[in-house]
This record gives sequence, C-alpha cells and structure tokens, in this order.
Amino acid sequence: MDLLYSPMVKCISPPFTSFTHRPLSLISTKCSNGRRFWKMCSASTSDILVDGRKSLEVASKKEDEYGDLKSWMHQNGLPPCKVVIKDRPSNNAKHLPIHYVAANEDLQAGDIAFSVPDSLVVTLERVLGNETIAELLTTNKLSELACLALYLMYEKKQGKKSFWYPYIRELDRQRARGQLSVASPLLWSDAELDYLTGSPTKAEVLERAEGIQREYNELDTVWFMAGSLFQQYPYDIPTEAFPFEIFKQAFVAVQSCVVHLQKVSLARRFALVPLGPPLLSYYSKCKAMLAAVDGAVQLVVDRSYKAGDPIVVWCGPQPNSKLLINYGFVDEENPYDRLMVEAALNTDDPQYQDKRLAAQRNGKLSVQAFQVCVGKEREAVLEMLPYLRLGYVSDPSEMQTVLSSQGPICPVSPCMERAVLDQLSDYFNARLACYPTTISEDEALLADADLDPKRRVATQLVRLEKKILNACLETTVNFINQLPDHSVSPCPAPFAPILK
Repeated sequence: MDLLYSPMVKCISPPFTSFTHRPLSLISTKCSNGRRFWKMCSASTSDILVDGRKSLEVASKKEDEYGDLKSWMHQNGLPPCKVVIKDRPSNNAKHLPIHYVAANEDLQAGDIAFSVPDSLVVTLERVLGNETIAELLTTNKLSELACLALYLMYEKKQGKKSFWYPYIRELDRQRARGQLSVASPLLWSDAELDYLTGSPTKAEVLERAEGIQREYNELDTVWFMAGSLFQQYPYDIPTEAFPFEIFKQAFVAVQSCVVHLQKVSLARRFALVPLGPPLLSYYSKCKAMLAAVDGAVQLVVDRSYKAGDPIVVWCGPQPNSKLLINYGFVDEENPYDRLMVEAALNTDDPQYQDKRLAAQRNGKLSVQAFQVCVGKEREAVLEMLPYLRLGYVSDPSEMQTVLSSQGPICPVSPCMERAVLDQLSDYFNARLACYPTTISEDEALLADADLDPKRRVATQLVRLEKKILNACLETTVNFINQLPDHSVSPCPAPFAPILK
C-alpha cells in the first residue's frame, strides 16, 4: 500500500530545499485549478497500481534510473555486507514481486550479515532533531509509529528530492505486505474481516483501528505544541495535508517494518532500518535480532545459511494474533502462540470483598486474565481452577478459613468441583461455537491452492485458536471423568465467577 497516493491532477509544487535527514516539516501544494491541494503531488500517477502491467514497467524503469535500495545504501555509507536483495512473485499479478534479503555467501552462526550506519536509520531523534522534544511528543500525544509515519509522508511529498526516496519507494513497493504477500487486517475490508469471525483478533483489529484514528486526531495538537518544528510552513495543518486513509496506510506500513531496539534512548528505541523488515522475514523460532552497536544497527545471524537463503530474524514472543495484525502473517510453528481467558469475581456476591482480598493474596485480581499458551493448555486450566473455586465458596465460615489459610486453598466438595468443571467446559464449548467453521472445514479450505491469501492467513489463525480451545476442553473433560462420582450433581452457584 503506497504511503501516499498521488492525485491524478496537475500540481505546482513550491521549491524544496534538498538536504539529508530533514526535520519534520509541512509542505503545501497548489493545483492548476487554483485550489489548494493537500495530497501527494510530486510522484507520478503510476504510483496508483491500477494497471498492473503498466505499473510493473514503470517501476522497472525507476529502478534502472535510481538503482536498487542496497546500491543507494552503499553510496551513502553502508559498508560491505554479506546479503543481497532478491525477489519472489506476488500472489497478485498487479503487484510487484516481494523483495527479501538473502545471504550473498555461505554464513555461519555468529557472522555479521550487515551493519547499517545510524546515518541510514530513521528514528525520532533524527526526525525531530531533538531527543527532548521526541520524548515529549511520544509521552504525551503521539506514538513513535505515528510520528515516523507522519515524517515519511512529508518526505514522500518531496519525491526524488528526498534523501529517503529510495527507501520510501521500497516501502511503497512492499505495500505494507508481510512475507506471505498479505497486508495487515487493519487494511482489510469489512467483508474480509469476517474471515476472522469468532476470533478475538477481530475485536483487536477494530480496537487498533480506533487507536490509529485517535492518533490522527492528535496530529493538529502536536503541530501547535511543537510550532518550532514547523516554522517553514506555519499555516499548513497536518489533518488537511493528509486525509485519514493516507495516514492509516502510512501507519500500517511503518508498523510492518519498525524495529524495537534495546538499550538505547527513548527517542531511538523505534527505528526504521533499510535492509530490515519487511525485507527480513520473521520466524518465531529464530533468536537473531537487529541490535544497536557502535553507531550502527547490525544483524548477527543465529544459524547457518547457504548463499541465496532468505535471512530470518526474531520479532519477540508475539502470539499469532499480533503477528497477523502487525505483519500480515501467521506462524504455524509459533511456540509463543496463546489465547486469553478472562475470569472475574461476581461483584453481586455478598462476599465479594473477602474473595477479592483472598485473590490478591495469591497474586490474582478481581478481574484476572489467564494466558493459555500453546502446548501448555493443561497447566492453564490447572491455574484457573483455584480462582474459580474461590468464586463458588458460599458459606461465610468457609470464606474465613480461606482467608486465614496460606496459598490458594478452598474447601472443595465433589459437587463444587463438578460445578467449576462444568462451567469451564461450557465456556470452551461456547467459544468454539462462535466460529462459523470447524477445524476439519478449515483444513479443507487450506488444502485449496487457489484460496485467497487473506482468507488463508485468517483460516490459519482461527484453526490454531480452535486447537488451543479444543485442548483446553479435552483437559477439562478429562478432569470431569476423573471425579470419583460422575453422577454427582453440580452445586448451585448464584454468584459464580464470570468467564469472558
């Protein structure tokens, strides 16, 4: 997705001063019809990928004229490195192939694949020219991603005059697509979001989209707060310069490639690194990470590579829901995948305050989130049981026993245990029923080689979620079957905990 779409009108742009690493500034343009026009004017209309074949031809000519990203980086200080940029076909014939970073020679674990100097890394410290201002803006008003997105939008308005033109052109080429050539669900249509029906990820996407809207609404406030940054164009207001959809596309593009650096100042912790993501692929079982070292950001590989192999890096312990929202892919082998189960003590319970105190003494809250990690579903259910049992205690004397005891100890009768396990079983069944398809139906969809890529990643995600829920349900049913008397009826529980 282009950071900015170009208007299909003739525009007259004011002269731009060309210099490296220009601080954030606002630029207006005037159209031939005399009206002020705030959209991108410096790039050609071919940036709008309507005619795929024509766009591919234009893009190829641009690369011939300006050289590839790596050549530009070498011309501007990138030392010799051990990687090369290659491409793989896109799943959409109208889109350019996906670029990726591959080994240029055989590599061994511990080798430095590349080292990008700080002069070629975009951070808030460089964008705003002042670390104090950067910390002020990101602490009080805008996130780092919003500031970086705004900066790239202004830089793109400069077109070829921008120092960052080759890098921005590369981001446009990737169109905020992940390594599976799928954009984040933040850019999906409502119909495409329905692929996630039943998954909590759908609500996360909508919540994140609302957050981006709030960031957009703060742009003008930041413009007034930091007026010294915009002296060149004091009358240009950001929300007039960039419609929300343009900002959202840029935000998602930055989100897909930003790197979180460790052991650096606040103004440098989020960085855009040419040769980094999205050119590098993420892999959940990899441990190699981009790191700030001696005035550069470098990558030390954690495994052996043959020449031509794609280079992979770790993106942290993120579940598949976050991988899909942030980067547009799902990792079937992700050891950090997880779902959340939220349990809450019933506030109508006359003994609510005592139960809340008992929960706090054992490290739990009155509204407690339980993380169910893949492969550890049994452990998660075992962690939930004492909390749920606490909610079923009804006798005040028993409650006092719980308060005076050490550890998560509740008197457990057969009927109480049956009630707790029945509630868990009903909960997992209800969550599974929210999905419109079964696991077997998901697998049949995934067997279709022509399945729409967005439908594919969404189906991969919901299938993995259902596997976690099924494992929890199986564990719960096994506990029910282990009860000494299967015929015992569950205890009535007018103030049972609430599961969400």
